[in-house]
Amino acid sequence: MTTFNTKHAAAAALAAALSMAALSTAHADIANYEFRLVQTDVKQGNAAIVAVRLVDKRSGKAIPDAVIFATRIDMAPDGMPTMTAPIEALPSTEPGVYRFKANLMMAGGWQLSLGAKIQGETGTVENKLVLKAVP
Repeated sequence: MTTFNTKHAAAAALAAALSMAALSTAHADIANYEFRLVQTDVKQGNAAIVAVRLVDKRSGKAIPDAVIFATRIDMAPDGMPTMTAPIEALPSTEPGVYRFKANLMMAGGWQLSLGAKIQGETGTVENKLVLKAVP
């Protein structure tokens, strides 16, 4: 009878250990991620470079290899949300930093809207970032 109880105790301990391991590797909530501007002031012009960093808010670590599927830049901060500009993705210069080239034809406030998927996470990271185009 002692062997029977020892086997059950060992199985229970193993099950508890596996459960804890599974919990510790569970994915984070998508709300724990956000885009942050690398610089809030950007030189106005038809080849303005806007860089953002995707970070885990809990650790501050940059998140590489996200799939950005939605980009828009407009002058909503200056009351002109219909004033949009062309924007295109550029190659990254460092992991977790995403760069874009935009035609910021007017100085003033611009809003960059982004939507992205993070590998291994459920949901979409969506942020609206305000920057300033300066002459």
